[in-house]
Amino acid sequence: MIAKAVTSTTRIAAAGVFMLLATAFGSPARAQTVVLMVNGEPITTFDIEQRSKLDTLTAHKTPDREAVINELIDEHVKIREAKRWSIDPTSSDIDSLYSAMAGRMKMNADQLSKMLEGQGIRPETLKNKVRADTVWTNLVRGRFKESLLVNEKEVHSAVLVKGEDKPDEANSFEYTMRPIVLVVPRGASPDTMESRQKEAEALRNRIQSCNEANEVFRTMRDAAIRENVTKTSADLAAPLREMLDKTPIGHLTPPEVTRQGIEMVALCDRKPTTVDSPAKREIRDKMFVQKFEAKSNAYLQELRKAAMIERR
Repeated sequence: MIAKAVTSTTRIAAAGVFMLLATAFGSPARAQTVVLMVNGEPITTFDIEQRSKLDTLTAHKTPDREAVINELIDEHVKIREAKRWSIDPTSSDIDSLYSAMAGRMKMNADQLSKMLEGQGIRPETLKNKVRADTVWTNLVRGRFKESLLVNEKEVHSAVLVKGEDKPDEANSFEYTMRPIVLVVPRGASPDTMESRQKEAEALRNRIQSCNEANEVFRTMRDAAIRENVTKTSADLAAPLREMLDKTPIGHLTPPEVTRQGIEMVALCDRKPTTVDSPAKREIRDKMFVQKFEAKSNAYLQELRKAAMIERR
């Protein structure tokens, strides 16, 4: 009898605590109402609200609720299928991708999280999307690698049809370069930075070959010259291609201020190539995306047909 009385008292106390929490923070049942189940996993009203806010922030317009629900269904299906194929990144992996995304937005991870929270979005909402996108891309690329290959004859034909083959290949080069850095410590004074920039300009006017650049920078204090790097026109952004095309072979590109200090590139060689070109790369990438999307959509539709989706 005493045991029963204690149990009853404990239940009443627990119920009282639950009621206090519900009053203070809003009803959990209301915040977490299950809208549907996907392969035994719930999608709640809170999930839908959070994803709607994220989509509104990224697309700058309010999404249709049913579209958001379908997006969440797709992600559940993708993640489940990826796990079946042992593709399951750790929380640390996702945090790294999240930080990289923040970096591309000129922020760090904490700043990105604060920005999201300021819009009423939990960072986990974005991380969940990053997880689904990442595992699905890896799964489709891995399972259908052969069928996603782009035929080079098709690429060449498409370039010819576009009418860009001759002029583009005539201006397509293979560049051999040696990156150089004059180290400037973080927090250095503006005078120090200016002094190193002047030093870089003087060296740029003086050096006439990559061998000379190697001899000079290997013996300099607070300077480094890296091993040869070879890139084609298709590998480089247009501004860098233009800069390299204007730089005489054996000379240095204009100095650029970076986090490491003052950076330049010694252009060791530049020769025409037909291996690749910006036009070919653009068309090849476009063809790959088309193949990937077609395979991805077909695969996803198969998985959705087999999925257990129960609306509440």
